[in-house]
Amino acid sequence: MNYATPTFLGLLAIAAPAAAQSTDPAAGRRLAASLCVECHRIDDKTPAKDEAAKAPSFVDVARMPSTTELAIKVFLRSSHRQMPNLILTPDEIDSLSAYIVGLAPKK
Repeated sequence: MNYATPTFLGLLAIAAPAAAQSTDPAAGRRLAASLCVECHRIDDKTPAKDEAAKAPSFVDVARMPSTTELAIKVFLRSSHRQMPNLILTPDEIDSLSAYIVGLAPKK
């Protein structure tokens, strides 16, 4: 098969937007409310259940100049001593990253 054919390239163009639709900030918020709220303040209204954990709030993370969706995705795919070893699906990582980035104040 010649992968440069117009048909193959057309299929790639159709498949690319479909993959991007798996990002759902609302699903990311639900995931944060079920997993992350134990240690993190997940928004301005929802405190961490364990404030003594001293984990950064997601709003503070979103406001950091270095925070991008890609940076959060890389972080969530890496293990960290201070965090439980959560195994998230790629869709969950995408949605949680989109949720956190969306907490940054609009410019």
